[in-house]
Amino acid sequence: MTMQFTGKVALVTGGAAGLGQATAEAFAAAGAQVVVSDIDRIHGEAVVAAIRSAGGDATFVACNVSRSEDVQQLVEAALETYGRLDFAFNNAGIEIENSKLADGDEADFDRIMDVNVKGVWYCMKYEIPAMLAQGGGVIVNTASIAGLGAAPKMSVYSASKHAVIGLTKSAAVEYAKKGIRVNAVCPAVIDTEMFRRAAASDPRKAEFAAAMHPVGRLGQANEIAAAVLYLCSDGAAFTTGVALPVDGGATAI
Repeated sequence: MTMQFTGKVALVTGGAAGLGQATAEAFAAAGAQVVVSDIDRIHGEAVVAAIRSAGGDATFVACNVSRSEDVQQLVEAALETYGRLDFAFNNAGIEIENSKLADGDEADFDRIMDVNVKGVWYCMKYEIPAMLAQGGGVIVNTASIAGLGAAPKMSVYSASKHAVIGLTKSAAVEYAKKGIRVNAVCPAVIDTEMFRRAAASDPRKAEFAAAMHPVGRLGQANEIAAAVLYLCSDGAAFTTGVALPVDGGATAI
């Protein structure tokens, strides 16, 4: 199915690499004007430059999603630049654990929750009024299959992604009659720089990741991007409050 988003505006957090970069580029390729946001200005601006080189329209806005004022300014910048906000992919997140729950660090707990949970809450807090003012929009949040079950040695990350799904479902019901759809994508292990760094520090992670997917491989960032664009499309007009596994069959076992 070909999806065309000409005349639409998409906001992508965590857009400097990985799932965010792939999704920003996919939105642009489908005709959308894209606001790429990240704390990493150098790589974020490189993504914008690549989109523009390919004939797309994009702009970069630096943002730390754990800061309310940053997120408010991000949404305001999107509206000032493009005049509207049709789609938001709230993707910024971190994954920094490698220990059992009782060995966890309080500072890591706070950092994970600030970015993964509070960051998604802040994004929706400021995106939703902008969408209400124009009569609707679509939000997609990045959760994880870790938000659908257990994640040994990643208990706080798992809790944060369960929370993202709770925020997603609640917002979906609250704004269903206002023309705003809210869904989440739940990736399994995706071949990104984040995963490659983790695998380099612990080769067993790569072996486990390969074995956990019935399809026999890691996921690709463009496959998550395709799911996000589908959820934003008119083809998903009756889909809201869904936590969609994109996981190579991992949650089917």
